[in-house]
Amino acid sequence: MKKSITILKDYIIEDKLFLETNKPINEMVPGEQILVDSDQYSFIYLMEDKDDYTYIVLHEQIWPLLKKAQEKKLPVWVTFNEEQKELINFHDEFEYVLSNIKGNSNYGKELVTKVEGIFLT
Repeated sequence: MKKSITILKDYIIEDKLFLETNKPINEMVPGEQILVDSDQYSFIYLMEDKDDYTYIVLHEQIWPLLKKAQEKKLPVWVTFNEEQKELINFHDEFEYVLSNIKGNSNYGKELVTKVEGIFLT
């Protein structure tokens, strides 16, 4: 099973979106890829370390601030204590994923409705 990191807090400071995590991120590098978990209604940004991938889980609760960051193309950073990493290529990947979800019943009707209601209005 892949390791996952939960976002505890999200906020915008100085034109950057910060996603505060529950686990260290220092040994990880951005994977520059976003997946969709239609069962949990979340997006997943991949981080890599020397052994495997780790999922940064972007649950529905943070979508409103994610929408603001998307509209303004704010850099997205993940943080743990003093550690900070920019999620490189976030917006390009996110736009691609959103374009695939729009009207696509393969993701499940409820996820499509939720995503279209927040991101594609």
